[in-house]
Amino acid sequence: MCGIAGITNKELVSQKLIEKMTRTLSHRGPDDDGFFVDDSVALGMRRLAIIDLVKGDQPISSTDGRYLIFFNGEIYNYKEIKKELAGYDFKTDSDTEVILAGYLKWGGEVLTRLRGMFAFAIYDTQEKKVFIARDPFGIKPLYYWKRGEKIMAFSSEIKSFIELPEFETEVNDAAVYNYLSYQYNPLKETFFKNVFKLPPAHYLTIDLKTGEWEEKRYWQFKFTQNNSLLEEETKKEILKTMEDSVAHHMIADVPVGSFLSGGIDSSIIATLMQKIRGEKKIKTFTVGFESLSEGVEARETSEPLGTDHTEITVGRDEYFEALKKAIWHFDEPVADPSAIGLYFLAREARKSVTVVLSGEGSDELFGGYNIYLEPFARRYLAWAPHMVLKFLASLPLRGSNYAERALSKLEDWYIGNASIFKPSEIKNLWLGQSMSRAVLDTLYQEASSLSDSAKMQYIDINTWLVGDILAKADKMTMAHSLELRVPFLDPAVAGLAEILPDRFKWHSGTTKYLLREAFKSVLPESTRKRKKLGFPTPIHNWIETEDVKNTIFQNKYIKSHFNLNVVEKLFENSRENSRKIYLLLMLALWYNVFITNNRE
Repeated sequence: MCGIAGITNKELVSQKLIEKMTRTLSHRGPDDDGFFVDDSVALGMRRLAIIDLVKGDQPISSTDGRYLIFFNGEIYNYKEIKKELAGYDFKTDSDTEVILAGYLKWGGEVLTRLRGMFAFAIYDTQEKKVFIARDPFGIKPLYYWKRGEKIMAFSSEIKSFIELPEFETEVNDAAVYNYLSYQYNPLKETFFKNVFKLPPAHYLTIDLKTGEWEEKRYWQFKFTQNNSLLEEETKKEILKTMEDSVAHHMIADVPVGSFLSGGIDSSIIATLMQKIRGEKKIKTFTVGFESLSEGVEARETSEPLGTDHTEITVGRDEYFEALKKAIWHFDEPVADPSAIGLYFLAREARKSVTVVLSGEGSDELFGGYNIYLEPFARRYLAWAPHMVLKFLASLPLRGSNYAERALSKLEDWYIGNASIFKPSEIKNLWLGQSMSRAVLDTLYQEASSLSDSAKMQYIDINTWLVGDILAKADKMTMAHSLELRVPFLDPAVAGLAEILPDRFKWHSGTTKYLLREAFKSVLPESTRKRKKLGFPTPIHNWIETEDVKNTIFQNKYIKSHFNLNVVEKLFENSRENSRKIYLLLMLALWYNVFITNNRE
């Protein structure tokens, strides 16, 4: 695991600048660094040593010295691929060199052979071309900075660009506007103008001689439901595929542990890890909060398994003291309160392990969110006249939102698993230039043949998963030099999830039906049947303080772009509006940290 960076405009190329860029990534790789500089490019990396601790330093060059690679991530099937590359003169036992050798043999097609998470850059010193790629689901981040139509630099984190002359930390209002709805930035352009994300499952080629570049998709997740699948056979296949994925994700030359919440996903991971490890106890980690904890539920898995379990509790003051540090590591604000829990969990885990496995991706692939059941529940409202639904939607009662949604097409209201401010609310709140919310028309068109529940899955896989779930997982763990791996987002697991029919995902009000059934004889029944609870954080009890209010109201950007009278009204019922207030707080802190450079 590493952080990588590169300067791709010869006007900026220098050893000093690439060292400064790379230094900002030191938390991603505290063990070593590596550089390459010529008259066309400057490349650098920071290494967190996981595989081949002795010989795996980067960059790694091809046998003839023409190509070199800088790599962030892990390839779990590198040993299998290495066998296919018999005849190549390998100098290391690392997965990094296997990627390079595979690229030399198969070109860009190597990307579809890799089983892992990655963001890497390969440089052809002869043709002066850079090939950059990101993994299929976007587990590892990669950004690039453009000036005009030229790509000036790329990096694992946006903050690296701040070290470069002529880079301006200018706020991208369109990203802020969309953040108000999504709680993260769904756009390709980031909160920083002219800084873009390389999308998941894409590669980027840059010709350093001409400045021309091209970005292409190499893979796309698609639901192709196979209704002929038999339940018993598919249950066995799910169990077998997950066992294989977890085994591959445990490959490392350093200690490996597991996050363990009270839910089924992390319990599956921990259970399979302990089965693979045998008598040697795995280390598991749980985080809770003063008034809310998943500790009891986590122990229902850890105690029967006999894991070496650690449980920590975070208080309000400690939580809020960490916000600025977390924002710095995030690069862009993500208004998900659970992210800070991950920050503390990662800090604790890093004391005893270098790698953790976690359950991210299961809900999106196997249909785990409770909202996916809503289209089934709507059938019970089919009898209700339009006027009745309209009346129910107008009432200030719990459940009125449900009636309101029942009046609309899914495409008109579902933007993903989180929706904070409604368009009508943003219209009253936003004083900035007129903006439009990101539309998901293309994704809905791609999913047009699916049921509404499967459409919701597809939207989340392409937006929420990468923009929130994986972003917080990567940034909060790497803040503490901890590598997080996600066995549910393995190509083999994803391939199986793609073909599951709806009846195997949702059954009699149960989410992730067949995944639960597959582990019936493996997990405690209380864990296996537990409903999706999310990652509970008592932010509604913590948000009403003068410090929070002052941070928001004194912020220069909020004062110039938001109607403060509307913001004031949010505080009149802070418990009910806690998520909206938290979103504004994270925006204010981000602006203070990155734009006004106040990190204290």
